[in-house]
Amino acid sequence: MEAKKILIVDDELSVRESMRMIFKNEYEVLMAGNGKLALKIVSEQTPDLVFLDIIMPGEDGIAVLKKIKEMRDDIIVIMLTATKTIKTAVSAMKLGAYDYITKPFDIDEIKLIINKALQSRREGETVNCIKEDTRKSCKFDNIIGNTQAIKEIFNTIEQVTDNKATVLIFGESGTGKELIARAIHFNSMRKDFPFVAINCAAIPENLIESELFGYEKGAFTDASAKRIGQFEMADKGTLFLDEISELSSATQAKILRVLQEMEFIRVGGVKPVKVDVRVIVATNRDLEKEVSEGRFRSDLFYRINVVPIFIPPLRERKGDIPLLVDYFLSRISSGVKNMKKQISKEALELFVAYDWPGNVRELENVIERLVALTPKDIIDKDDLPANILIGQKVNKLKGDVLGGSIAFNEAEQEFEQEIILNALKKSNFVQTKAANLLGISRRVLKYKMDKYGIEGSEN
Repeated sequence: MEAKKILIVDDELSVRESMRMIFKNEYEVLMAGNGKLALKIVSEQTPDLVFLDIIMPGEDGIAVLKKIKEMRDDIIVIMLTATKTIKTAVSAMKLGAYDYITKPFDIDEIKLIINKALQSRREGETVNCIKEDTRKSCKFDNIIGNTQAIKEIFNTIEQVTDNKATVLIFGESGTGKELIARAIHFNSMRKDFPFVAINCAAIPENLIESELFGYEKGAFTDASAKRIGQFEMADKGTLFLDEISELSSATQAKILRVLQEMEFIRVGGVKPVKVDVRVIVATNRDLEKEVSEGRFRSDLFYRINVVPIFIPPLRERKGDIPLLVDYFLSRISSGVKNMKKQISKEALELFVAYDWPGNVRELENVIERLVALTPKDIIDKDDLPANILIGQKVNKLKGDVLGGSIAFNEAEQEFEQEIILNALKKSNFVQTKAANLLGISRRVLKYKMDKYGIEGSEN
């Protein structure tokens, strides 16, 4: 995979060199000492991400940011700022900057922000689909469908885009909860203001409060400068709190206050900060059960459960699988060989039969792997991963056993035979390799092959 390009724009050579040393092993690093050269590099080389200093001779960072966004709005820009220019950095975010970092830099903080930014870019293509003439093939990046469940989600989004009601999105991991949140934001009157997403489960408990609300200089040992929190960054826009059920009761209480009063106090601060934020939350847990068992505050649950949206797992909307397969094949193939691969009828039937425990995310990953590893233009049944082949077989045998058409021990033997055959095919019938795949000895494999009359290499 081609390395991502990062452009560092700062008039201080020491800053450029120190950041180059941080990123040189993971990214292709470009550097510019002024805004004019930075814009030339953006025009000619199209970096994926730009670190942009605010104070520079000639054109300052704000002017350069505006021009970068005019040239390529999809380029991620992170502002470099000193303590005295934090307000300018926050203003820059309203002009399209993704985030800002303060000098001197914290390496772990930089890496966290950059990983989050690039991941957000990959997953979060701007949604532009809630129009009557495109609803049958509406796409929320990874969320595509024409089943009744998806149509109902589209209808709900249309109804809630232009009000401030808190939305609760729930569904299993991999169903596309953040993409629905983005759909609501980018089709609302807030679309020109920030969409800020935070995964509550990914941030340690001792850091979550400062991440959400920010902190004042001197609030704790490492607080060398004031930092703006996610609520403040999302002012006039939308804040998406993913996996809200992972927050502690104390943090839940503070979230509740913000939702009720639209104000908060930074860590170490005394003055309330007012914000205008549309909050969307998501969880993969049953929040009513969490409330009944004392793990989630009932008052917060009732406050966020204003507009609930349930995204069904892929196994409950199998009619959307062919649409998703076609979309991912088209998108991923064009990036690899500029020619869309096809999938055979037999392979597609297996895709539809499989339960997809990882939901749309798992389906996308499988398609990406098949496009990369299948040399032919048509992906066939034999190209599919073993878990899909076995999963289809398990579902059929389960139905046969429960339906009374086959005895349990017969189903067990048929399943075992199927697994052995798949392992042998995957290893070109080399028994030692097949045994390793199955986690058994070659002697046990040979015994079972003789039992089922399976012939193979005598390696």
